[in-house]
Amino acid sequence: MRWCGYLVSIACLIFVLYDIHPAKAIRDLSNVSWKWVVLGIIFDVVSYVVQGIRWKLLLKPFGHVNLWRSIRAVFAGLFANMILPLRPGELLRSYMLSDSEEISFGRMLGSVGVERLIDLVVATAALGIVSLYLPLPRRLKRAATALGIVALILVGLMVAAILYLEIKLSSDPEHLRAKRLTGKFMPALAGLHAMGTAPSFYPAAGISMGIPFFQILALWCMMQAYDVGLPIVSASVVLLVINLGVSLPNAPANVGSYQFFCVLGLSMFDVDKTKAAGFSIFAFVMVTLPFLFLGFAAMFQSGMTVRSMREQIRELPAVARKPLA
Repeated sequence: MRWCGYLVSIACLIFVLYDIHPAKAIRDLSNVSWKWVVLGIIFDVVSYVVQGIRWKLLLKPFGHVNLWRSIRAVFAGLFANMILPLRPGELLRSYMLSDSEEISFGRMLGSVGVERLIDLVVATAALGIVSLYLPLPRRLKRAATALGIVALILVGLMVAAILYLEIKLSSDPEHLRAKRLTGKFMPALAGLHAMGTAPSFYPAAGISMGIPFFQILALWCMMQAYDVGLPIVSASVVLLVINLGVSLPNAPANVGSYQFFCVLGLSMFDVDKTKAAGFSIFAFVMVTLPFLFLGFAAMFQSGMTVRSMREQIRELPAVARKPLA
């Protein structure tokens, strides 16, 4: 599985770098406006701070979560994704916050699943809004339709699960409490019910829109720095294509897949192949390096080393299979 990710990464990079003009790429890089780069990095960092705030709100039904520890775990998870294959960062950040906040690992994983569902709904809505202003390619429209169907099904299942437990609790609460929700899926349903019915869920869902908003601003600033010359609406489409492309586990830091899908997104707006390829590498480096330093600092501040992080990640699958209560 790991080697498949590396092979895909190499194939993507070959496609990106094939038939480009190195002299033109070097000239484009020499004309970069670094003030836009700094602004883009700030926006990107802020987007993950917002994610830490959202996570704290989602976990509020299970106890008070320290905001700094939530943000720290998010950045440490990003660091794990950048240096290790198959994106283990979600498991690591869940473990770190579970260990520091004394909330079960299963509930942490459940909250991450709710985060992904919210992100899917936000991405689908954003794509629908963008389609009102831009003529999207047929393939992207089909992908948007598929995304919308998947989002509706998952939201429907989530609502149904919450309603099911709500009815069970209201009709026979003593029986359920006596069983202590120990059925195979009941602890997961109980956690989902607690998050979905808590007052803190609504501000968590609301600020979720800030995550792609700041990421779009970050990518658009990078485009301004590199003189790509696309409007912010186009930047949102390119970001969506990138995020869809790198959503599956692959090589560390999404090397190769990020560049491939960035070039693919830019090609929709007739950006020159050399400029698109150069920008994909430039943007990747500019948004990756700051998080390598920030993520390493977050991991180190939590008391972990790279070695202990690797060891902990190897043990996490077994921990995740334990009961969710």
